[in-house]
Amino acid sequence: MSPIESQRLMLGKMTDMQQIATDRIMPADITADRIMSTEINTQFYGSSDSISGDFKTVVRSINEQQNISGQMMAAVDTGRSDDVVGAMVASQKASLSFSMLMEIRNKVLNGVDDVMRMSL
Repeated sequence: MSPIESQRLMLGKMTDMQQIATDRIMPADITADRIMSTEINTQFYGSSDSISGDFKTVVRSINEQQNISGQMMAAVDTGRSDDVVGAMVASQKASLSFSMLMEIRNKVLNGVDDVMRMSL
């Protein structure tokens, strides 16, 4: 297998994994193609005409994931549910999403700091 073929295969697998992850993270009533529409962003998350609107959308989505995770863990703790695996998976998703958000925030702040240090 040539290097180009292996890269194409890897890119195809990564695209498939991204689609699977997107399908699992999105709420059931909001599909991936509708999330980009201004109607959905305005209706659920406020205006998304700028970077700040995009960040608000992401933060609210991560907050929703953490709330769902907390509810699932509370249900397992109180005995209302026996889906320990589902609760742990939801908890890990929420944790990973929050970690990714913090990394993005740090990169943006580092970029702003770099721009501020530039001489004109």
